[in-house]
Amino acid sequence: MKVPIRIAAMFAAATLALSACGSDSEADDTTAADDTSGGGTIAVAYDLGGRGDGGFNDLAYAGAAAAAEAQGAEVTESTAKETDTDADRAARLELLAESGANPVVTVGYLYATALTEVAPKYPDTWFAIVDDATVEEPNVVGLTFAANEGSFLVGAVAALESKTGEVGFIGGVDIPLINEFEAGFVAGVEAADADVKVSSSYLTQPPDFAGFNDPVRGKESANGLYDGGADIIFAAAGGSNAGVFDSADGAGTMVIGVDSDQYTTTEAPLNSVIISSMLKRVDVGVQTFIESVADGSVEAGERRFDLSSDGVGYSTSGDMLSPETIEAVEALAEQVTSGEITVPTTVE
Repeated sequence: MKVPIRIAAMFAAATLALSACGSDSEADDTTAADDTSGGGTIAVAYDLGGRGDGGFNDLAYAGAAAAAEAQGAEVTESTAKETDTDADRAARLELLAESGANPVVTVGYLYATALTEVAPKYPDTWFAIVDDATVEEPNVVGLTFAANEGSFLVGAVAALESKTGEVGFIGGVDIPLINEFEAGFVAGVEAADADVKVSSSYLTQPPDFAGFNDPVRGKESANGLYDGGADIIFAAAGGSNAGVFDSADGAGTMVIGVDSDQYTTTEAPLNSVIISSMLKRVDVGVQTFIESVADGSVEAGERRFDLSSDGVGYSTSGDMLSPETIEAVEALAEQVTSGEITVPTTVE
């Protein structure tokens, strides 16, 4: 019998417990986070927000830390800056590779251009890039996740738990990756209750990527959606989610978090507004990649984690979802994994 998708949250919370300290997103630091016993060095180059973001970056660290502990290895970390250029990112990766780190995990598609340049210079070093599959090098693995499928489930959650019949979506930056979250969410709302209205908002447009790390803007956007009648918002905005949580707390409304189980990574009492989270198991992807390098089974190319492999899901921490909602969402999840429902990746 397949384990319910929501149960994955317990493992996410456990692995995130490994991540005890945060990092400054304005500092470009390369530090040894865990020096265990001499089983080599694993490097993690973070996306904006860095370790301590309560989501995407923390999950990458948790996966690396779990693999490092099993191997007796060291984890070296490098943190991004909002002002980074492709040249800055390339220099960061070269520094990690030159230091002897192998493998090197890059967090976020913004590393794609830099990795295309750097990977051929270090053919004996394995690299992974989270959320991108465009780097076609013989020593690069693209770790991708079916965000549309996880978002489909929390769309159903929002529709079934809404009291006003109106829900919202906030994306950090209007890019295809985040559009996939919106598409799945909208489809999930429609599948659960076609009468529920969805309003969407994006914090920034490329090339401005500050929307992933701007809680003030996140709060302002959420205020607008809540004032417009939405009582539940799905926020896929990285570090900006903190502002959405703050808005919900003031408005007496609810939020659906993203990537990690944000109920468990947000301090009380603010976590009481997080009714669920869309789980994107970056920790599983990163740990699986590192283990494959260690045992020699690694293969270049895309490695996709979807609902059928528990690569995505939803959380029930806080016990705020009704039994009826959970039953309905689990039924929809089975339809997705069986192929009966195909979740779109773009808004129709």
